[in-house]
Amino acid sequence: MLKAYKFRIYPTKLQKTHMEKVLDLCRWIYNQTLAYRKEAWEKEGRSVSKFETHNLLPKWKQDKPELKMVYAQTLQNVQERVDLAFKSFFRRVKAGEKPGYPRFRGKGWYDSFTYPQPQKGGRVVNGKLRLPLIGDIKIKLHRPIEGRIKRLTVCRTTIGKWFACFSVELEDNPKPPWKDGSLVGIDVGLESFATLSNGEKIANPRFFRDEEKELAKAQRRLSKAPKGTPERKKALKVVQIVHERIANKRYEFAHQISSQLVKKHGLIAFEDLNIKGMTHNHNLAKSIHDVAWNMLVTLTSYKAASAGSMVVLVDPRNTSKMCSRCGILVEKSLSDRVHKCSQCGLEMDRDWNAAINILRLGLQSVGIQSVEARPLKGTGAVTNTICTIYRNRRIKNVSCCTTHNNFCNRRRSVFRHNSQGPESKIRVRRN
Repeated sequence: MLKAYKFRIYPTKLQKTHMEKVLDLCRWIYNQTLAYRKEAWEKEGRSVSKFETHNLLPKWKQDKPELKMVYAQTLQNVQERVDLAFKSFFRRVKAGEKPGYPRFRGKGWYDSFTYPQPQKGGRVVNGKLRLPLIGDIKIKLHRPIEGRIKRLTVCRTTIGKWFACFSVELEDNPKPPWKDGSLVGIDVGLESFATLSNGEKIANPRFFRDEEKELAKAQRRLSKAPKGTPERKKALKVVQIVHERIANKRYEFAHQISSQLVKKHGLIAFEDLNIKGMTHNHNLAKSIHDVAWNMLVTLTSYKAASAGSMVVLVDPRNTSKMCSRCGILVEKSLSDRVHKCSQCGLEMDRDWNAAINILRLGLQSVGIQSVEARPLKGTGAVTNTICTIYRNRRIKNVSCCTTHNNFCNRRRSVFRHNSQGPESKIRVRRN
């Protein structure tokens, strides 16, 4: 199993100058390698392997002596990146996607270099990061590095911060037993960041919206500054600082929420959303990008793998329309925030209703018995529901029979509707 560690490093001015020169030389190698492969195909109609490009390095070092400032394996890794870019290009062509031919890198558009074998070059010695030809750099080791280091990448952010990223190989220890926590379905949205099937709502922080005025002010100053002047460089850095602050807030928020979900719940069900397609709605695109649903799913998935939890993705179709009690489809527009079922009388928040449906589909996908939904006793109107989970019961052959026959869409459906008035339940029948 591979795991990544990221640490902040603090190079001196001299080291920073050297590292920026290394980045510029790596960019030159990248562009030269890309030009060589492009020319070989256009003039000779042949493909070039990465090993052939490796053989060009000695000659390039003779023509450009400053390349000796860069560790040899780092230069080879640059050419491997070009090779990976072409492999991704051909994969997209075969898949019928937008190809996206590899691009040349302009000044300032190459921000990392890699040491493929840190045992020989790039390792932590006496609490400092030792890089070949650069020296010992102060590093903030906020946690110990566990496992065998396979690769080290040094990267620079847009505002000039430097980080060391270690790729570490760990033994594949047996996964911990599935924790005895609750199960939860999660409906992500824009009005609230997420709604859980137990009724809990997580507010949408809207980080970009909060910083939008300050960002617009910084961008106006940037547009007024003449190109090529020190004033423009300062104005650009202010814009970059605002963007990085927004990204850091969003990333920290997603980490906190994902950690809470993994600690509390044994099974977590998300919708498998086509976020790229959703952003074609230009009225919502900015808000969808700001909320970063996919980041939450990604962070939760990798944390669950080592915490004894399980993350499942379900088909999002009709999760908002379907009644979580009786299963009929209730048409709604985006402005309709309350689910009102004319068949069974269930009335509840639409996102909560969708979260219960997402949990139901998640349980179906792993063959676990499922949900019952009913109104809370003591309430005048049917405005709240509770979700009772029957867990840890594996089922093999299940059948679905509902009074409405409208969610028998899967052979593995595990629901039966027992229409007995307002206290009706959705149960599981074992064959």
